[in-house]
Amino acid sequence: MKILHTADWHLGHRLHEQSQVEEQNLFLHWIENYIIDHKIDVLLISGDVFDTGSPSNQSLEMYYNFLVKLKATSCKSIIITGGNHDSPGTLNAPKHILDALSIKVVGKATDDVADEVFKVDINNETVIVGAVPYLRDGDIRRAVAGETFEELTDKYKTALINHYKAVSEQCELVNTTNAPVIAMGHLFATGGSISDSEQNIYVGTLGHIGAEDFPDYFDYVALGHLHRPQIVGGNDKIRYSGSPNVLSFSEIGYDKKILVLTVENSKITNVSDETIPCFRSFYKLKGTINECIEKFPTITSNTYELTPWVEIVLKEDNNINIDVLKKAAENYSFEILKTSLKNRRQTKGIEELLENTKSIKELVPEEVFKMKCQEMSYDLEKNPAVLDAFNEILHTVKNQ
Repeated sequence: MKILHTADWHLGHRLHEQSQVEEQNLFLHWIENYIIDHKIDVLLISGDVFDTGSPSNQSLEMYYNFLVKLKATSCKSIIITGGNHDSPGTLNAPKHILDALSIKVVGKATDDVADEVFKVDINNETVIVGAVPYLRDGDIRRAVAGETFEELTDKYKTALINHYKAVSEQCELVNTTNAPVIAMGHLFATGGSISDSEQNIYVGTLGHIGAEDFPDYFDYVALGHLHRPQIVGGNDKIRYSGSPNVLSFSEIGYDKKILVLTVENSKITNVSDETIPCFRSFYKLKGTINECIEKFPTITSNTYELTPWVEIVLKEDNNINIDVLKKAAENYSFEILKTSLKNRRQTKGIEELLENTKSIKELVPEEVFKMKCQEMSYDLEKNPAVLDAFNEILHTVKNQ
């Protein structure tokens, strides 16, 4: 049996207001062909299928068309879990129809953990999958009036660990043939490396669990949320597949990947990664205006022929004329998505930052909050609980 682990597709994502539908379609076409060519039997998608809780009709069509196409391939079982960007209602709405196509969907934590555990039998091999979605605070922990922040943190982390423990116990109940057991998850595991496009989905250190907090009963933990492919805590059976497409210019320094598990004789005998093609060329130029312009001739597209996207970070200069940069770029077939000044945000006040921001989406709430505290001479380093409280409120609002 061959199992493909992927996550964080973020269908519908826009990079600095530019649609990424072209590279997303190319990825879906690529992974469909990969499944066919390598005879993949099981597909696991560990959260953040969509970039927003209200995906566009275009994003939904891409998603459903892909799932339907897989029916004609070797892939006989698909398991999809919700991420923090996904709407549980949107994912769960067609679950009974998808179930008829051997597609299991767990959009949010269920009342009975048995509904998160699936037994997959293919090619005389069996695997047990604990399909744990992104666990929202309200789904697994009951708030109590008057709780201190420390009590809230401890109770949520404990509830998170207990949920995985309950799932592992349920997996053990249904595992009558000593089959390998795989857990899915969408969370931040301590030690993971993040990029600019990932929201800190937990409050302060709330919910930050380590490799040692997952039950030993799991033979593999297929994680989503962090966009860089990586192993957690040196334990090579706990892995992030990463996102398939570049979602931030901070993600251009490494390869995007999928992970493939091989199951033979009731054991996971191999876990390998496969590099996903870079469907669009991304460049990040640093230096003075003249230094950046000199690099323009080196910016080229790739075999997929999508327009290259560029970020430019200019050295601090009191006489910067951005129009010169834009004029020079007109002679080349690339698009500058973002231009910024090095250390600009450290020297600008919040009002000036707002005045010079083209889009509200360029503002990071936590950064704005820190800047306002700095302007008010409030020391967050001495009062970290205040930042944690802000993040708790932000986290709650985002998941309304």
